[in-house]
Amino acid sequence: MLRKLNNYFTTFEKILWIGSLVLITGSAVMFGKDGILSVIASLIGATSLLLNAKGNPIGQALGVIFSILYAIISFSFAYYGEMITYLGLTGPMALAAFISWIRNPFAKGKAEVKVNHIHRGEVLFMFILTAVVTVVFYFVLDFFNTANLIPSTVSVTTSFLAVYLTFRRNRFFAVAYAANDIVLIILWSLAALTDISYISVVVCFVIFFVNDIYGFVSWSAMRKRQAAEIQP
Repeated sequence: MLRKLNNYFTTFEKILWIGSLVLITGSAVMFGKDGILSVIASLIGATSLLLNAKGNPIGQALGVIFSILYAIISFSFAYYGEMITYLGLTGPMALAAFISWIRNPFAKGKAEVKVNHIHRGEVLFMFILTAVVTVVFYFVLDFFNTANLIPSTVSVTTSFLAVYLTFRRNRFFAVAYAANDIVLIILWSLAALTDISYISVVVCFVIFFVNDIYGFVSWSAMRKRQAAEIQP
């Protein structure tokens, strides 16, 4: 079992995962004030991203857990946009993506989802739907007096694009998540100006950004490999 698990990940992936865990834990010890909750959420998030990069549905299951924990952390700083987004959007969509990935394996009995391509018509639909969601959430967040309203609204936009593309099993979901990471780095950096303990959250999303970039690279390679294996 351990040997099989060891062979499942490449050397680079092992270094990326272990490095992520060490940096997350170290920053939490140095700056964090939310204790074990923030550490657990961040470690689950990093593990989820690595499994997502492999196209493994378990990554989406961990994403649901991360969404709940991250919403609690966001609530503590009155980032209601993040809380509402993760509880009402990212979490449920991660669950939907988990079901979608389970139902669409590349090969029977293989823990790897089949990479999907979306056409121009669906891309247009996705952007229109994203615009509608963004406008609706802007007024919802404004009603709740959300801290840093504009960055929080932009986070909704990038989050929705990411979860939509994840559900549709498209490799560009990782790019959307990377864009969302940048927004969140800015958002939590603003929080860190008020409370230095939030630097640990900033470090967390910097690490997530690196993992998401790797996720796109991995899915691009996976897409080519799957296409080559399907061809007669």
